[in-house]
Amino acid sequence: MPSHDAPSTARAASAPASCAPATAIGDAARSRGIQRATLVAVATNATLTVGQLVIGLFAGAFSLVADAAHTLSDLVTDLLVLVAGRHSADPADTNHPYGHGRIETVTTLVLGAVLAAVGVGFLWSSGVRLQNMSGLPALHPAALVMALLTLAAKEGLFRFTLSAARRLRAPMLEANAWHARSDAASSLVVAVGIGGSLAGYPFLEPLAAAVVGFLILHMGLRLGLKSVRELIDTGLPEEELERLRETIRQTPGVIGLHEMRTRRMADRVLCDAHVQVDPRLTVSEGHRVSDTVYLRVRSAHPEVRDVLVHIDPEDDGDLQAVPPGPLPGRSEIVDHMRELLGPGIAEPRRIQLHYLGQRVEVEIILPFSPDATELEALRARRLAWLAGQPHYRNIRIFVEVAP
Repeated sequence: MPSHDAPSTARAASAPASCAPATAIGDAARSRGIQRATLVAVATNATLTVGQLVIGLFAGAFSLVADAAHTLSDLVTDLLVLVAGRHSADPADTNHPYGHGRIETVTTLVLGAVLAAVGVGFLWSSGVRLQNMSGLPALHPAALVMALLTLAAKEGLFRFTLSAARRLRAPMLEANAWHARSDAASSLVVAVGIGGSLAGYPFLEPLAAAVVGFLILHMGLRLGLKSVRELIDTGLPEEELERLRETIRQTPGVIGLHEMRTRRMADRVLCDAHVQVDPRLTVSEGHRVSDTVYLRVRSAHPEVRDVLVHIDPEDDGDLQAVPPGPLPGRSEIVDHMRELLGPGIAEPRRIQLHYLGQRVEVEIILPFSPDATELEALRARRLAWLAGQPHYRNIRIFVEVAP
């Protein structure tokens, strides 16, 4: 006759590398993509810094010199992204068993703080300039040309970096892209200010700076808040959770799902779930269901990097009955069953236990059937045992027909 064991332990489902979704970007390739995009930003910002500084000093445009200092700060953050992008792809180790993806998260948080600080700086600077309109110097037209070239370069860098960030699913790179957009906005402020000053309207520069300052501050706070939510393990939105639940529920062998949790780590999603299966599946079949859940989730949701599957024989969240006390372990139960069978019945082939409903169900498989007298006495002992043992819900006795 068939035998059944109920698996009830948690396991981290794992699969060979060949089972990874074909659409997912490998860590090494993703890291190289982030580094290439960042190197383009480094080269662009280094060139613009030198150009803005030289032209600004030549044309007497102190706003252009200030923008050169701003671009220099971007160069520093680009180098920070370059280092983070390289180390975030490092494989998991003893101290970082989930990998190094949080390096990207922290870097995104730092960049968000820089954006917020730049926005506050623009607001402060625009207020000071509005109060000292008479102190603005006369400018050379070369400053306007440099400001426009800077604006075009920063806008192009923003679009290039943002495209790479979305292709690589790199929030850190996206933060750096928006940082480039803030630089383009600051260059626009400089261009408008210089143009307005040359046209006789010097108030346009501080006014535009105030508007852009608010936009940059909002952008920095938004990116910073996103990073903080990731650092405190905020789960996925409900619509994404429902798609994950549906994938798991449709897996063959799954009859229920509860206590599913998710969290982000850079571009990755980590998930764990309690999956309910038939309570009398064997351990190996429950293990197979767990592997199937893992592979189906990874295939349907490439952003999910790891799935921890806990196999449950019942929905433990719905159990309301008060347990009779600590349930006996296997060795104690086996001794009890041998005592129940008595000396006249052969040693059982197998004793299977099912811990269900906070009680124990026992299945005993005998190598051959006892004679009629022994069988009747066994039935009587079984009923008496169940009446006096609240830990036991049922005891079933089977005979093996074919070994």
